[in-house]
Amino acid sequence: MVAGRETTSTAMTWFFWFVTTRPDVEEKILQEIRSLRNSTETSNEMFGYDELREMHYLHAAITEAMRLYPPVAIDTQSCKEDDTLPDGTVVKKGWLVSYHTYAMGRMEDIWGRDCSQYKPERWLENGVFKPESPFKYPVFHAGPRMCLGKEMAYVQMKSIAACLLERYKLEVVMEGKPKYGARGTLKMTGGLPVKISRREQNM
Repeated sequence: MVAGRETTSTAMTWFFWFVTTRPDVEEKILQEIRSLRNSTETSNEMFGYDELREMHYLHAAITEAMRLYPPVAIDTQSCKEDDTLPDGTVVKKGWLVSYHTYAMGRMEDIWGRDCSQYKPERWLENGVFKPESPFKYPVFHAGPRMCLGKEMAYVQMKSIAACLLERYKLEVVMEGKPKYGARGTLKMTGGLPVKISRREQNM
């Protein structure tokens, strides 16, 4: 049994906000979709697992959105045994240890001077998605407590994003930068109001 707490929908909300404010990112995603459609000679069909796996730029765009707005901004674990962290910090059995995923995703020491920028390309090497250590990018946690639903979540998110963006143009109808509330998940306050229009068939 795998439990969830609306993390996928939260991640998608922030992803679509980034895409609607970055036409260059949207166009690169559409180019990737066109390329796959042309190579498989299919149209208006649901993308299969193998096709989704080839969407490296889309994977990077979603991952980058979660770096800046992780569905779970802060998490806590209980120490099972006395331990010493690599920096010399002593942690005793039973202590609660919290880590701030939101803050880690915006730290210059970890991500460089452009840490505050939405930049899917930071995840690509020669056009192929290159994952980072989960201890650097703990959106899905790390170690033995790694999220069991990680791969399923990516399949869902990429399928939703590809199918929607291929068929529809999304336009945000709110002004300014959205706010968030950190209650369990980092939900966008008030949701993401958008105007949707159908794309021409040959996008």
